[in-house]
Order: sequence, then C-alpha cells, then structure tokens
Amino acid sequence: MSSGHQVPERSVVRPVPVDPTGVAGPTKAQAAGPHWRRTSRGLYVPDSVSIDDPHQRIYEASMLLPEYGGVTGWAALCWVGARWFDGVATDGQPRPVPLAVMHSDIRPRPGILVTSERLAPRDLTKVDAFAITTHVRSVGFEMRYAATLWKAVTVLDMAAYDDLVSIAEMAAYVAGLNGWIGVPQCREVLALAEENSWSPMETFMRLIWIVICGFPRPLCNQPVFDREGRHVGTPDLLDVEAGLVGEFDGAVHEAGQRRSKDLTREAAFRRMGLEYVAMVGADRASLATTIVPRLVEARQRARFESESARAWTIEPPSWWTSTTTVAARRALTEGQRAKLLRYRAG
Repeated sequence: MSSGHQVPERSVVRPVPVDPTGVAGPTKAQAAGPHWRRTSRGLYVPDSVSIDDPHQRIYEASMLLPEYGGVTGWAALCWVGARWFDGVATDGQPRPVPLAVMHSDIRPRPGILVTSERLAPRDLTKVDAFAITTHVRSVGFEMRYAATLWKAVTVLDMAAYDDLVSIAEMAAYVAGLNGWIGVPQCREVLALAEENSWSPMETFMRLIWIVICGFPRPLCNQPVFDREGRHVGTPDLLDVEAGLVGEFDGAVHEAGQRRSKDLTREAAFRRMGLEYVAMVGADRASLATTIVPRLVEARQRARFESESARAWTIEPPSWWTSTTTVAARRALTEGQRAKLLRYRAG
C-alpha cells in the first residue's frame, strides 16, 4: 500500500561493539569511561549522542530485536516520519520503545516495552536496517493500549493526518482481531475518528463537541466558500446545520502577526453569517466552566439558516482540489502535496 507519505532521512548513530584497536569502536577501557554510553549489552555510542532524540532511542532499541520481530506502536510510526508520534508522554517523560516479538525473547529493561502477541509475517516490514510492524498493526497497538478512549481516537486521527492509514483500513484490520486486548476500545474509536483532523487538540475539541455537549458531528477542516466560489477559510470544526465555526487557538496563535490573521479570519466567517467560537489550551483545566458553556452559548446564537439563505457554502468551485480524506491526499502528486498540504504545518 502506498500512502503518499515519504520516509524522512534521519541522523542517528549506530551502536558499536568494543574494538581492541579503538578504530571501529571504543576500547574496553574507553567503554568503561565517561565518554561512551552503553545502549545494550556489548554495544556503545559516544556520550555526546543524545538519548532525547526519539529516532536515536528507536534505533538503539532495534538492536535488541531477535531475528523475528519488529519495532511497533508509536516508535514505528515515528520512524517513518509521523508528525504527532514523538515518543513523549503527557508528563513530558519519554515513552518506552515497544518491540513486537513472538515470545519473551528480550529481557525487560528501562526504555523498552516488550510485547509478545501473535505476530504474522504480513505484520512486519523492513525499513532501513531493521523491521517495523505495518502501519495498521502499529496504529492498532497504540489504539488498543491507549489509556482512554479519547487518546485512542487521537491515535487514529493523527495516523490518518499523515495518510498512514485510513479509517476503512483500520476497520478491516480490527475486524480480524477478535479476542485481542483492547479491541472493544478500537471499535469505539472507529465510530468517532476522522481523517482530516490537523492536530491532537482539534481532535480533543471535537470530542468535547460531540461527547460532552452532545452536538451533531462537525466537519473537520472543511473549506468554506462564498457564493462566487471564493475561499473564505477552512475552520477546524464546522457545524453546517447551525452555521457554527469552532477553532482551537494554540500558543502559536496568541501573539503578533498570527493573532492579527486569526482576527481577520474570524471577521470573514462572521461576515458570511457564521457564528464563531474558540478554545484555548487553558480551557483544559476546567472544561465545564470554560469551553463547554462557550460552545453551548455559541450554538444557541447560531443562525441555523436554510441552505438557500446562506451567504456561504461548502460546495467547492470546479477548480478546487479536495484534501479532506486519506484517499484524496494519497492521490496527490508530490508537487500537489507540497502546495496543498503546506497550510497544515501551523
């Protein structure tokens, strides 16, 4: 399967064994000194090599793999360049690198998570110098073991962001996992996931919208046009029935030119008759007193205009190229991807 996603080049240092000559690796005395760091039994890297780089951590962990096995979960997704899988937990600590093996072939150690579930040959693929699990297997692992349903939804949303999997592909994969740990959660995820969320916080806001507020499911990053076919903007969330735009404003939105652009954008939506509501990071501390009532009040203010009465539409002009689904983005050429998806970088 081609996802249209390009595996990036990485700067990693290969762990090496002791070399008595000190040419291809440290001597035994050097390895015991302060200038070399042991990565696993018999393997070392210079002490200057940062363990904070997730790619380096993954590479070092891969050295522990037996002949049959692969890196899985967040680490496999990170290795192929998935933007939102950086191996950092919510508390800021590094997550262990998960290794999928058939049996307990690897002794537990700090920084490594060994999983010994069934592992078919079709679930493994080689990238660079070692094996990783396929995208659906890696995403499925993260979904199954996510601490909450909302975190599991975020996993699938963000894997779809990079076109690594589609919801249909994950549904087909999950259908074959009867009896596996976490499969009921995966089934719930499939009913909530979207292919066009651009950040974890957009997903979080959408789940507040649907699950807590009980609103109809909004469209994600749906382009809005005026009746002459001019692009008005692409809001994070859009309730077409109510005419309500929802936006998550992260730290990057708070100052300078970006804030000015956001205010101009809000004004453009309002000129079209769309109601507007924003969420900020600080709202997470108390949803019930911040974003939830804000959303409820905004929807109450919304116009609920009939389609014929609206100054806006979601019907694109004939020249518009859609990028709202995984399938649509996979069909883009490299040039189109560079041009049409660049706006998601912010």
